[in-house]
Amino acid sequence: MTTDDTRTYDVIVIGAGPVGENVADRTVAAGLSTVIVESELVGGECSYWACEPSKALLRPVLFRADAVHVPGFDPAVANPLDTKAVLAHRDRMSADWKDDGQVEWLASAGIELVRGHGRLAGEREVTVRTPEGDTVRLRARHAVALCTGSRAALPSLPGIDTVRPWTSREATSAQEPPRRLVVVGAGVVGVEMATAWQGLGSQVTLLAREHGLLPRMEPFAGELVTERLREAGADVRFGTEVVAVRRDGEGPGEVRVTLGDGGELVADEILFATGRAPNSADVGLDTVGLTPGQWLTTDDTLTVTAVPGEWLYAVGDVNRRALFTHQGKYQARVAGAVITARARGAELDTGRWAAHSTTADIEAVPGVVFTDPEVAAVGLTTAEAERTGRAVQVVDYEIGHLAGALQYRTDYRGRARILIDRDRRVVVGATFVGPGVGELLYSATVAIAGEVPVERLWHAVPAFPTISEVWLRLLETRRDS
Repeated sequence: MTTDDTRTYDVIVIGAGPVGENVADRTVAAGLSTVIVESELVGGECSYWACEPSKALLRPVLFRADAVHVPGFDPAVANPLDTKAVLAHRDRMSADWKDDGQVEWLASAGIELVRGHGRLAGEREVTVRTPEGDTVRLRARHAVALCTGSRAALPSLPGIDTVRPWTSREATSAQEPPRRLVVVGAGVVGVEMATAWQGLGSQVTLLAREHGLLPRMEPFAGELVTERLREAGADVRFGTEVVAVRRDGEGPGEVRVTLGDGGELVADEILFATGRAPNSADVGLDTVGLTPGQWLTTDDTLTVTAVPGEWLYAVGDVNRRALFTHQGKYQARVAGAVITARARGAELDTGRWAAHSTTADIEAVPGVVFTDPEVAAVGLTTAEAERTGRAVQVVDYEIGHLAGALQYRTDYRGRARILIDRDRRVVVGATFVGPGVGELLYSATVAIAGEVPVERLWHAVPAFPTISEVWLRLLETRRDS
């Protein structure tokens, strides 16, 4: 059935993941009536199939890797993990795939929820197909924000439609470790899930078309992660292409993976971690002159540039500016401020330091890869600086030389690199690899986003003995070079 009445709000948000929740929270807090539409679980990909469950799987694996190399621990710490306990913890961190708590939060914040599949139906118009088969019509006075995120992209391979492959969702929600797991992909999801399941008892074979892991990062990051994965027992292969897959039988069956060199692998499950695609194929883009299934281009106010009228916003993964939950939430804060200002008729200040501009999406996007060792990076890599013609000084330091690192882990292996703009004399890129380096990343992000002159960084004194002392050593190395 279709309701006759159209419900009118100031703002309509499609997608109730962390990004959509933050947009709605900002607009409601500013006094704008807001409704949020969600077809799955309130809380989104991060809460149930990405950030939360993946880190719950990884933390015990990484803690054990550290503990093995700390004096005084019982040697039993090196024994296999209690997989059932780890998976039970993962389930708790994923709220057992129930969104009651998130729904309660929406209500407490004054955000109305409509469950169902939302689609644009023209300018400021949205229709929602509910689970009961009804159609709800919504109209926005001021703005519609598309916060629909992204999904795993599967390659076009013979047999893939019948092999029931894992994507990131299956990899983070599996109820037991597969005895043999093939992971296809050298990026963040591939290396994190290889680390997790190898540590939880699977025999992992990681296949990379590239000739190194984490190809978008500094090469030494992938090299150190490869070294540790192999030490843990994983089979890591480079320059390897999958050309076909099949699963034997109708049941669980074995997966047979045909390689480009004619070889074959046999596994119990295969995970494809080969990229992301936008969740925009069925959100009504055609009704506003856009192509369904495309990434949505926005300006620095998160306004969709190809749609006139400054009413349609694309926030988070769907705009492809930076595919991280934390960056999506950052964008949501900006979008909320922009929507509110426009609704009040205020003039936007979109300068470099304005609250209405997502400049950090360009200059200072931080990310952590939760592997052994951790990889933390923000800003430019050396290759990106060369490609864009930036004149930079590259400064490296072995983190394992620090007293704080050896207190952390006796076999500490790690490396730090910062890139300093030779003309502006500010840090424009930083990469840290080693156990525990994720906590170094915020200081690097502040240095880059704040454009702190390197001469001033000398006065930010790190405590001894901590790994953060690497900042002092990097500055000393720069001075001496």
